[in-house]
Amino acid sequence: MNQKLREDAEQIWTRAIRAVLPDEAVRRALTDAVFPGRVFLIAAGKAAWQMANAALQCLSRPVDGGIVITKEGHVKGELPPPIVCREGGHPVPDARSFLATEEALDLLAHARLTETDTVLFLLSGGGSALFEKPLVPVEVLLDVTRQLLACGADIEEMNTIRKRLSAVKGGRFAQFCEPASIFQIVLSDIVGDPLDLIASGPACPDQTTCEEALEIARRYRLELPGCAWERLREEPPKALSNVRTEITGSVRELCRAASAVCTELGYEPILLTDCLTCQAREAGAFLASVVRTHARNGKRLAFLAGGETVVRLTGTGKGGRNQELVLAAAQGIAGIMNAAIFSVGSDGTDGPTDAAGGYVDGETADTLQEYGVDIRHVLEANDAYHALERCGGLIITGPTGTNVNDLSVALIHAV
Repeated sequence: MNQKLREDAEQIWTRAIRAVLPDEAVRRALTDAVFPGRVFLIAAGKAAWQMANAALQCLSRPVDGGIVITKEGHVKGELPPPIVCREGGHPVPDARSFLATEEALDLLAHARLTETDTVLFLLSGGGSALFEKPLVPVEVLLDVTRQLLACGADIEEMNTIRKRLSAVKGGRFAQFCEPASIFQIVLSDIVGDPLDLIASGPACPDQTTCEEALEIARRYRLELPGCAWERLREEPPKALSNVRTEITGSVRELCRAASAVCTELGYEPILLTDCLTCQAREAGAFLASVVRTHARNGKRLAFLAGGETVVRLTGTGKGGRNQELVLAAAQGIAGIMNAAIFSVGSDGTDGPTDAAGGYVDGETADTLQEYGVDIRHVLEANDAYHALERCGGLIITGPTGTNVNDLSVALIHAV
């Protein structure tokens, strides 16, 4: 392994993620906020604890109640009363997700909200699974979610379906809070920051149509019972008058931060895209081809791509989209000793694993071959985690407290 490239890569992903932590962004959003009546805090998503902690530190008054709902392992300590913290399932919701969401709704219902009250709603990626009250039987919702994850649907397609099966998505949570106002602070995890699709838009009017939802279900040949088909034909709210929204972060900021670190380390950063949405294997092959084109030109280059790829499940192995991306790239850069590629999820987790992503360089393919690992077979089995574990290619950061998509970088060191 090229130790210098590995050290540079680690600096880039560590410092870039640190630059997009939500603390300062939440403080900025609340600087001039005025709340005339009671304030109730509801935070949902993988960055919920971090966002809530920042909000509590900068609010000029105590909140009157609240709940934080985040992914397992993402609660970093108890928050001051009356805030309670709950953890739920992700990427597939579980009983804890449903119970925590019901607890949040009960809190607001018993408060008997009025026009002078405010619900401070802190939303981040992962909210689709963590903040959920199904309109269909639980087993149906879970099965639909698994089908969407397995078929390769992108996040926008998934949320177009999921919001129609939910009592809190697609603007329905905002309707539930009426006549109170909602001040929504959003940490975006979707390319282009479409508010109605981030966590499936609990406090945003729906911008999709029933026809689009039905077309997605048919295109991916989802197996749905009659009750689910009926819900897909029902339109969520198309207008809301009680919501004010501030977007506090996005993958663009992540890419800008990474570019700045690359420049400081002596690389010329080149942003390829901040809208990467293709199959993970295709993205890995593309980055490898970029490396092959530029590896011998004598420059120190960093090619950056931000976004969120998808994985089409063909096996039952362990891994995530970032791990699959870099493993697909490993063969393409085999033997190019002055190049490396890494891909990392800004939230610190990659799919259902404890890894944030993966790192490969020109030696990875040969190293795996020596261990008897066939990359092609590993990719077919969707088992990138164990292959990267063998060659020291896993990136382990732990939960980061933010969630603004993924960062993929191809580094070329001057020969």
